[in-house]
Amino acid sequence: MALLVRLLPLALALALGPAATLAGPAKSPYQLVLQHSRLRGRQHGPNVCAVQKLIGTNKKYFTNCKQWYQRKICGKSTVISYECCPGYEKVPGEKGCPAALPLSNLYETLGVVGSTTTQLYTDRTDKLRPEMEGPGSFTIFAPSNEAWASLPAEVLDSLVSNVNIELLNALRYHMVNRRVLTDELKHGMALTSMYQNSGIQIHHYPNGIVTVNCARLLKADHHATNGVVHLIDKVISTVTNNIQQIIEIEDTFETLRAAVAASGLNTVLEGDGQFTLLAPTNEAFEKIPAETLNRILGDPEALRDLLNNHILKSAMCAEAIVAGMSMETLEGTTLEVGCSGDMLTINGKAIISNKDILATNGVIHFIDELLIPDSAKTLFELAAESDVSTAVDLFRQAGLGTHLSGKERLTLLAPLNSVFKDGTPNIDAYTKNLLLNHMIKDQLASKYLYHGQTLDTLGGKKLRVFVYRNSLCIENSCIAAHDKRGRYGTLFTMDRMLTPPMGTVMDILKGDNRFSMLVAAIQSAGLTEVLNREGVYTVFAPTNEAFQAMPPEELNKLLGNAKELANILKYHIGDEILVSGGIGALVRLKSLQGDKLEVSSKNNVVHVNKELVAEADIMATNGVVYAISSVLQPPANRPQERGDELADSALEIFKQASAYSRAAQTSVKLAPVYQRLLERMKH
Repeated sequence: MALLVRLLPLALALALGPAATLAGPAKSPYQLVLQHSRLRGRQHGPNVCAVQKLIGTNKKYFTNCKQWYQRKICGKSTVISYECCPGYEKVPGEKGCPAALPLSNLYETLGVVGSTTTQLYTDRTDKLRPEMEGPGSFTIFAPSNEAWASLPAEVLDSLVSNVNIELLNALRYHMVNRRVLTDELKHGMALTSMYQNSGIQIHHYPNGIVTVNCARLLKADHHATNGVVHLIDKVISTVTNNIQQIIEIEDTFETLRAAVAASGLNTVLEGDGQFTLLAPTNEAFEKIPAETLNRILGDPEALRDLLNNHILKSAMCAEAIVAGMSMETLEGTTLEVGCSGDMLTINGKAIISNKDILATNGVIHFIDELLIPDSAKTLFELAAESDVSTAVDLFRQAGLGTHLSGKERLTLLAPLNSVFKDGTPNIDAYTKNLLLNHMIKDQLASKYLYHGQTLDTLGGKKLRVFVYRNSLCIENSCIAAHDKRGRYGTLFTMDRMLTPPMGTVMDILKGDNRFSMLVAAIQSAGLTEVLNREGVYTVFAPTNEAFQAMPPEELNKLLGNAKELANILKYHIGDEILVSGGIGALVRLKSLQGDKLEVSSKNNVVHVNKELVAEADIMATNGVVYAISSVLQPPANRPQERGDELADSALEIFKQASAYSRAAQTSVKLAPVYQRLLERMKH
């Protein structure tokens, strides 16, 4: 029983999870950033927080680790200042901020936190000050003095001209009828305000920023006897329309309105949730070529993909963005949302013309440029944004452009522009057929390709897929960039022109005069059938010059010994297909002879056993051929290797002799064995 009593607290802690362990409840992102600011300010005394201030502005931010070292907010330089953390004050003659702020009612606390304008407007109403000074438990999101001063004059005039209705209602909208601290402010939650129970939207971001109807929390958790005060940077107003309703009433969204209706996405934009709509204006649609726009508008699937690419999965207020971050769209793509000074950026472009239009189910930012996803583009349009424009020009010149702009399901193998640095091939029947063999008859994704798979081309060839540790190759050409999957076609960016296989290894060798001596040797060694049949071989083929470079006596001896010749030739044949793009730094390739070949590649130069390869990647239906300028010798035939083997044998004998020497001193029977080992060492 005593053991059970001791274990019960641990069992309860495990059942309740990490938040209930001795470490205490998990801190919110805001609290973590505040904690970091306090850590950076501790050298200046107790309860001092380090604050980053944008140079030339009054904007201040509690700092996280990344911002501390970068010293930038939205790409703009900051200076570090040190001030009392929320809830504390200085004491004359003492270091830091050792004293807690005196606890008073909400009305008095407004003045303490720097919201004297809110305090002043509270005074002007007949009912609000008594509430703020009386009993109860309230939360007030108090606009800073600067927030009130930044209101348009006509808005401020309408408030102060009717203090007991307009102003009172505006202030009550900033209040909640209970105490709410930052650890309760969860991302996407709504609080019920004291004005007609209207909702207040809360967003608590991973970077520690908290927004209230997209107004940033400047200083939080100022306790009062009857509640809590949070200082915010804007005067907030009620939100009544959802995203779809805002689209319906804004003149600048006429084209967007029609597109949303045609796609059926209006049900999403008027439904529950918290989204960010990057809403393209009429001007944004007008920037797109009419042919492209009409194609997308007339294709329901492409149109839906286009619009989904403008909808982020969560609400993102402008004030929350202090550096670049990746955000996922309903389309499944990722957009880089960032900022440059006061401007928001999408994928590095400052295309947001109006920001933080709040809706009941999210927030809208106006953009003046369409964000067309790959899934709504033709192959031509995909290629226009990639480093393959030279190859696409070749397809167009060869009269194959319709394949790249139509509705045919294809995968285009497009070589990089750098492949053609020495010029492009002339367009003739051979080149056109070669280009047709760069088009696969299906829309593929590289992540589903597997080793040994065959792909059918429009040119009638079957291409093989080779999967290596760090490369994915189709015949001799390897994929050099991530796929771009369009509406009907997928773009694979390739590192070289593809050369389809034109026959067996034996066919390749017979058809090339450089290998006539090798062909004769293969026939003499009885290996012709091996290199003609189905298989997967990598053949390092010595040229005629390689054989002629051998000493005549050695060459004649080799050619006159069929068994030795077969052994040497088998050493030149690897038992798998290895194209140059799959080599990496070094690959040890097992040969048919049994020993391994060392194949290396650096700066597109291939070596085998440190011998230079003259030509790589001559593709055959049953393998690949590399032309080499020397005849390779198996390890057992190399003088150095034989010397190494002798040295190893001598070392082993020496070890045995040493062991027997020690034993022989104590055993007469072992003495003869020791003597025999000494004799072996002499030889």
